[in-house]
Amino acid sequence: MCNPHVQTLMGSFIGKNSGIKTRRERVELPDGDFLDIDWLNSHLAPDTPTLIILHGLEGSIESSYIQGLLRYFKPQSWRVAVLHFRGCSGEMNRLARSYHSGDTEDLNYVIHQLPTSGPIYVVGYSLGGNVLLKYLGEQKMNAAIQAAVAVSVPFDLDKAARRLDQGLSKLYRYNLLKDIKQKSLLKKSLFPDYDWPSEKAIRSYRSFIDFDHNVTAPLHGFESGKDYYERCSCAQFLKHIEVNTMILHAKDDPFMTEDTIPTAELLASSVKLELSEYGGHVGFVGCRSKSFNHRHLDVRIIEWFTEEQAKYAESQKTL
Repeated sequence: MCNPHVQTLMGSFIGKNSGIKTRRERVELPDGDFLDIDWLNSHLAPDTPTLIILHGLEGSIESSYIQGLLRYFKPQSWRVAVLHFRGCSGEMNRLARSYHSGDTEDLNYVIHQLPTSGPIYVVGYSLGGNVLLKYLGEQKMNAAIQAAVAVSVPFDLDKAARRLDQGLSKLYRYNLLKDIKQKSLLKKSLFPDYDWPSEKAIRSYRSFIDFDHNVTAPLHGFESGKDYYERCSCAQFLKHIEVNTMILHAKDDPFMTEDTIPTAELLASSVKLELSEYGGHVGFVGCRSKSFNHRHLDVRIIEWFTEEQAKYAESQKTL
């Protein structure tokens, strides 16, 4: 399947409603807010490997790409923690602020609060991938994780926002903006003391450029949408990553342009870019038993983490 939109849309159905049972845990944050984590295989010993999953914009454990990966990890001897960004677990968070593409402080806090004595691995999708790569570049060797994977990452937030204003990609923009505008209107009613744009203005935003400049940026302490995009785009952090990291990306991703894909000069030696001609945005749909029910990125993710865990286990033998 060489059509990026078919890849993207089919990928959104694979793994959906898998019936996998998880256990929810609430993490209280220092600022009075909270994050919800859904645990798979939480009964395993705390020294077993733990995988943290970061979803994309307005994603959750219900997202098909997360359900699909959980299906692969369920029989493994790994604990898996699906970390919901603020307000994405099905319950509104307690503060006016929300989450954004560069929100690394919450990730760092959770990593250091996890009840685990074993190695920690992280996979991030789309917005979650941007957060992950930015975190790794900021922390360098202080990143308290063993290895990472980032999928379909918007390396340049400004260019990604503008790409969603073009062609059929406007459909993705429409659906995502509809959800976050609705959430913002609810927040406006819950936190009237914050200096929100008017309801009419919020409803009028037709692009991420407009929404991020008028809502996301001021809500999270940025001077403007441009300031937000410049400070939070992960491309500038890739050279500083010191944790073994794999980036899975497709040239035909309809959420961004091909010129945003980082060149070798922008990547640290610890970063491996696996670039596919086709795959869409978090699609990467393959064929199994003559039916399109298989996302081969799930297989590649579990292969990578299995290899990295084997390296870690071998390194512990010499201690």
